[in-house]
Amino acid sequence: MHYKSCVATLLVTLGLTTAASVGDADFQARVKAGLRLIKTSPTDQGAWVTDEEKINNYTGKCAHFVDITDIKDQDVLRAYSGQADNSRVAAAARITYPAVSHQSEANGLIAQLNTSGPQTWLKTLTDFYNRYYRSTYGTQSATWLFNTVKSISAANSRITVSQFSHSYAQPSIIVRIPGTSPNLIIMGAHFDSTGGTTTARGPGAVDNASGVVVLMETLRVLANARYAPRNTMEFHFYSGEEAGLLGSGDIFRNYKSAGKTVLAMVNTDMAGYSPSGKISSYNDYSDTGLLAYVRRVITAYLGSYTTDTCGYGCSDHASAYSNGFPTAYVCDEPDVTSTPYIHSPNDAYSTVSFTTVLRHTKFTMAFLIEANYL
Repeated sequence: MHYKSCVATLLVTLGLTTAASVGDADFQARVKAGLRLIKTSPTDQGAWVTDEEKINNYTGKCAHFVDITDIKDQDVLRAYSGQADNSRVAAAARITYPAVSHQSEANGLIAQLNTSGPQTWLKTLTDFYNRYYRSTYGTQSATWLFNTVKSISAANSRITVSQFSHSYAQPSIIVRIPGTSPNLIIMGAHFDSTGGTTTARGPGAVDNASGVVVLMETLRVLANARYAPRNTMEFHFYSGEEAGLLGSGDIFRNYKSAGKTVLAMVNTDMAGYSPSGKISSYNDYSDTGLLAYVRRVITAYLGSYTTDTCGYGCSDHASAYSNGFPTAYVCDEPDVTSTPYIHSPNDAYSTVSFTTVLRHTKFTMAFLIEANYL
């Protein structure tokens, strides 16, 4: 989900009740009634909507928002209100991101990547009627993904695959390759989809089955190689992204509470449509040091890149960033030339470029091997 250029002014047109007019008792009553509190910008005080309104009137109309109903951490709320957290900036600055220097090791693994699995997996993902996080199809797709990722990981018995449960039925999935250090390098991608309404056909091919299969293929090669990292590597497959970053929000809230150390979280959202033929490295919700490091890796392994900004709460890296973790976001194209089929029944398998998918898979492998030595 990234769509900076689409409609982003729906609060004014819909005239919804803001959070500022609601007390604590009223807050709980609204939640119990099935309403959700969303923000559409740093200055927006929040609006109460139904889940159907979230998808039909916001996601379906390409309006950015974050669901903040379950966020109690004031630092996170301040982050979503555009207030700088100097402590997180200082923490990120303490991480040293070095020059690229492990090409020989990375290239040996990159040579084993291909598009055979990604084509099969992406076809299965897009064959679900949709992967809307509250639909039966959404739950079925999560079960299929969990079982498939477990099968891919089985080549290395040290890899663990777990489901992360939420308040809704569609779980997120976390794959962990344990290292000698508990410090985490995280690659993330959401697997839910929408066709523009809660009931529409939503194949979600580029957004974001393409990002999902990038992670799956990278995992396949690492598992088959029985790769033993220094830093612990995690692959995150998030649910509920299209409903306001729900899955990633829960996970990074948990990681912050648990005091986990994340050296880098790189989000891949849309990796299958690229007229430019270059990876796009986005500027917002990114830490300066990690962003520069991501771009060094892209340059060393793939050549030049494009840049852009994606806007308010545009994808799951915003959850990690707002919880204080160093983040970066890679996409297949700047916003203005990205797929025109986002959040519609036309985001179909036939629109995916597997050359683009492979390009992102090479980057993902290269980044993981380089970041293994942070």
